[in-house]
Amino acid sequence: MLNGKYVIDAVVHSYNLDPSNHAVPRNAQGITDMIFGVVAGSGPEYELPREDYVRDWDVDETVSTLFLESDTDFAIYHPVPIGAYHDGLVSVDKAAEVMSKYPTRFLTYATVDPMAGKAAIDELERQAELLSPIGLKLYPSSWTAEGKHRHFRMDDEEIVYPVYEKAKQLGISTVAVHKAVPLGPVPMDAYRIGDLDGAAADHPDLNFEIVHGGVAFVEETAWMLARFPNVFVNLETLNIICAKRPDQFATAVLGMAAAVGDHIYDRMWWGTGHMAYHARPCLEALENFQFTEEDLARAGQFAPVSQITDEHKAKILAGNYATALGLDLDKLAAGTASDQLAAQRAEGLRAPWSTSRTPIRAGA
Repeated sequence: MLNGKYVIDAVVHSYNLDPSNHAVPRNAQGITDMIFGVVAGSGPEYELPREDYVRDWDVDETVSTLFLESDTDFAIYHPVPIGAYHDGLVSVDKAAEVMSKYPTRFLTYATVDPMAGKAAIDELERQAELLSPIGLKLYPSSWTAEGKHRHFRMDDEEIVYPVYEKAKQLGISTVAVHKAVPLGPVPMDAYRIGDLDGAAADHPDLNFEIVHGGVAFVEETAWMLARFPNVFVNLETLNIICAKRPDQFATAVLGMAAAVGDHIYDRMWWGTGHMAYHARPCLEALENFQFTEEDLARAGQFAPVSQITDEHKAKILAGNYATALGLDLDKLAAGTASDQLAAQRAEGLRAPWSTSRTPIRAGA
């Protein structure tokens, strides 16, 4: 726990960034460069050399670096369907492996490409049986077998709405969508958030989770939060901004709060994308974060915003996610109290990346 606060990381990955995994090299290389570019500059304690980072990360080292090197207590594993990579970047097989090996520490999402039509529905059914997912992760980009990029809108009644309906039939009530951060050299339109208006209005029985919310399109996000109680923001990537540029983190969060005021503290939840960026400095940054008086004086165009408190941080780190997805925090904590990681965690935090497959070159 982080100073008594339970921590759920709502986005965890084990990327396969190895060049042999590139199905559409131009796009995959652009995405890989973007991902590594975010890590570059994270400081000597956390920054891995490119040759140690751009590779196939396995499940076990993702788990050890998350739970033994940070105060994270529980996590949600996200497989990924990015067709620019042969295995989607994070394979469904890895999600199945993490659930098999670490059932007390993880839940997982399913992931499909809605542009596959009936094949996407069939794949969602397969993953529902394999993973027992609590959510569905979507990406607006899609690639054909020939490598052509396409994209879809979240309010497309023919392409995506059948996937929503199947998800609901399978007991999935939360749909997460990657927004704000474009996947390589592709059009930006698919990464805007306006297409969630129709989806949230037409499917009030689904939660819509904007992954990377607030990194871009802050004003649009603010008004979406004000109008749709079933829309939430996953702080993945904003977690990095919190660690590297807390002033910009303040600007983004207060911008999203413009129309909802203190309710912003009920509409965000924690996500780091670990192993993409080490979770530990991000958690420490949030724990130490406070708005300046100047920040608060400029905030609240339509509703005032209070200083962030430990209670607010506890909601962001676990409470909001647990409430939205119907998780019992006491039950989660009881499940991890005596698992295979608990005794190792009791010995204290390990050095960053020291439990990865490349600890020496990480400087640990």
